[in-house]
Amino acid sequence: MAGPVTIQYNRAELCGYGRSYTLASEAQTRGRSGTRTIDVMSAIRAKVAGRALGAGDRLPSIRSLAAAMDVSPSTVVEAYDRLAAEGLIRARRGSGFYVTPTMMPPLALAEAGPRRDREVDPFWVSRQSLDADAAVSKPGCGWLPPGWMPEAGLRRAVRALARTETHLLTDYGSTRGGPVLRRLLLARLAEDAVPASVDQLMLTGSGTQSADLVCRFLLRPGDSVLVDDPCYFNFRALLRAHQARIVGVPYTLTGPDVARFEEILGTERPRLYITNSALHNPTGATLSLQTAHRLLTAAAAHDLTIIEDDIFGDLEPERSPRLAALDGLDRVIRIGSFSKTLSASVRCGYIAARADWIEHLVDLQVATSFGGPSPVATEIIANVLAGGGYRKHMDELRQKLASARRNVARKLGAIGIEPWLMPRGGFFLWCRLAGGQDAAQVARAALEDNLVLAPGNVFSVSQTASHFMRFNVAQMNDPLVWDVLRRALKAAAK
Repeated sequence: MAGPVTIQYNRAELCGYGRSYTLASEAQTRGRSGTRTIDVMSAIRAKVAGRALGAGDRLPSIRSLAAAMDVSPSTVVEAYDRLAAEGLIRARRGSGFYVTPTMMPPLALAEAGPRRDREVDPFWVSRQSLDADAAVSKPGCGWLPPGWMPEAGLRRAVRALARTETHLLTDYGSTRGGPVLRRLLLARLAEDAVPASVDQLMLTGSGTQSADLVCRFLLRPGDSVLVDDPCYFNFRALLRAHQARIVGVPYTLTGPDVARFEEILGTERPRLYITNSALHNPTGATLSLQTAHRLLTAAAAHDLTIIEDDIFGDLEPERSPRLAALDGLDRVIRIGSFSKTLSASVRCGYIAARADWIEHLVDLQVATSFGGPSPVATEIIANVLAGGGYRKHMDELRQKLASARRNVARKLGAIGIEPWLMPRGGFFLWCRLAGGQDAAQVARAALEDNLVLAPGNVFSVSQTASHFMRFNVAQMNDPLVWDVLRRALKAAAK
């Protein structure tokens, strides 16, 4: 059986203990006996609680930690002995000290609380949207209503599946996913000028799982990850689960603020940048060619890897620049799925990346899911895509959404809510509330009438979007939505 993981600490990581010591020591009286020992213990506990030290990880050597925290080696020895007595760590003769697996605290991603009273954060919006009754309109959710999806095509695909070979209904999925759907996706990537070969593509259980696998592959707890501000709120939730340090870059009408992007790469050294190129979530903005070139130049100079989520790409009336196409899948990883345009129930995602990375990502998927996505899901999606009806569905859907964006923007304007921009496509409007109202208060008031809204700060790393709200125009056909929204605005203004 393999032994525990041993972490190699660099100077920056050891300095993290020094910072913990400085903050702790300033809060205590220097002259009190045992203060420095307590400071060392507090620093170790903080590393364990924050998952910077995981179960079985080796602690820094006594001499290196003493130097980093400016204490004597005997102080570190005493701190380690006390922590060992508590059971948090344990000594291995001739090897050092290690975190005890059974003493790891559970990872809490958000402060738990009653359904309506917990903090309004990414998890709050996700829970309200996912748990709401199917018949309830959800202007704050990120998907289309059932009637906007290709129901007839899905039913035909399900009927065809019932006549297919038995192993598709009973066996595990292959490690890279169904070959028919992968061939179809390679053709679609080629249309997008993304030069992917068969060994550069794998299927996953969902678009979210695609991002999760890449994060598992590339990140360690404490790594910096750059996201847009605002960004898709589940990027923030996922990165919390990976214990990453999230850094935001302001988003503009043509993509991230390039000057700030370059500055952040120089100062923060992020490991990853996660973004939507097409029809950015939540703003609906589109990346310009000039911005895309500057982003890739900066990424190359600072050894930055980019995850480009193209989940909304098919909703564009005309294709905008794609980072994966300009980069050639060198340092850009393309992910996506069909949950926004085909079905959120029949889920399947994909990853297009360097062939050597795909090999490692396949192993990770086997380790965490034992195989690729469900053959039932991949067969249904492949059937719909190959049937020809999907393109017709998308043409009709884009027209329907264009009309809905215009109508909803007009109605919002009548109650003082103005879109930040009118997107080229998609189903989101990123809007500023009238009179500087707090969007979280409006969302709480609306939830009292079982209406789920998406307040701005759940998308914002810097928490500077409190007066903004994202609206899903496809979920606002019911007149009751507007009645509740008006009441919520009035209640929050009191």
